[in-house]
Amino acid sequence: MIHPRDEALQDDAQGAIYLSEYLLEINEGSGFLTGLSREDQKAVRTMGTRCTFAKGQSIFHQGDSHTGVWIIEAGRARTYYVGPSGREITLAYWTPGHFIGGPEVFGRGRHVWSADAVEDCEMVFLSGMSLQKLVREIPDVAIAVIHGLIAKGKCYSALIQMLGTRSVAERLRQFLVIFADAQGRHEGEAIIIDRTITYEQIAFVVGATRQWVTQTLDKLRAEGVLEITRSEIIIHDFDALQME
Repeated sequence: MIHPRDEALQDDAQGAIYLSEYLLEINEGSGFLTGLSREDQKAVRTMGTRCTFAKGQSIFHQGDSHTGVWIIEAGRARTYYVGPSGREITLAYWTPGHFIGGPEVFGRGRHVWSADAVEDCEMVFLSGMSLQKLVREIPDVAIAVIHGLIAKGKCYSALIQMLGTRSVAERLRQFLVIFADAQGRHEGEAIIIDRTITYEQIAFVVGATRQWVTQTLDKLRAEGVLEITRSEIIIHDFDALQME
């Protein structure tokens, strides 16, 4: 039986969110700066540019030239892909400690997906040239970049596996498990999740329509698995959401 990690079930817990069958790997790569000494962290921030993005503001667009990476220091950002038909799929929600803007971290090529701010964000932008200089001068920065890219690779590999091998109903259930793991808190026998994401946003993650998400959540509510209020998702039967 898998239950949300105790350390994640805190009121202030904010882990990354993306579709994966392996909960323990989801927040890997979140320590881009924390693995560095204070002196090296200072060097990174000195080379970077502090920037802010308001909720809903675009950070970069699919097709834009790569210019560098953004290290999230506060807030949440979303990466997403829009197909030729206009259909959109959310790749991941990233939280403080993660960086976005890869895989061309040194500023070559074009972005193959987009990013926007899910809430007000504070970030440090490192241009490709600046990051390349840091990598050459500070070995621990190079290791941090490698670890971050490994985490991103696992993220998108996990997403492909889920989309290719799991039904949309299974993906929705697993998303709720991941959401509880990242942002849930225990209250008695229930797990409470603040509703920081809309039905439409859930649909973009699991590859469904908003109407289908609404109907399926209503079914889970009728079965007593969960309860939904304006501000919370209350999971009463966590085991029922587990994928076999």
